[in-house]
Amino acid sequence: MKVLLDTCTFLWIVAGSPRVPVRVRDIFQDPATEVFLSAASAWEIALKHQGGRLPLPAPPDRFVSAQRDAHGLTSLPIDEASALHVTRLPPIHRDPFDRMLVAQAIVHGLTILTPDPLVTQYPARTAW
Repeated sequence: MKVLLDTCTFLWIVAGSPRVPVRVRDIFQDPATEVFLSAASAWEIALKHQGGRLPLPAPPDRFVSAQRDAHGLTSLPIDEASALHVTRLPPIHRDPFDRMLVAQAIVHGLTILTPDPLVTQYPARTAW
């Protein structure tokens, strides 16, 4: 299975938060699962941290890469096909970061691990 972490899912997993259901933890920890973290999530984390809305134990450039490496995640760049696919999505969600994650999941055949009920309304595979 190939999964894409929603930004909140990434933050909760690396923090060991009880908000992550056992089923999602099992998917994440399964050695057969390939787990991706989008550059859009790194961007969102950086902006929220810069705006004072997301405290982190280290600057975002060190925190994100260190946690990605520590958890064996693959970085997923924002590619042209995904950026253009955003225009084909229905206007369910106003958050541009979530819309990009949905587009990336569709274009790359990934399942998004997300608790966001709006994301589940898109034609992308989700799990929670």
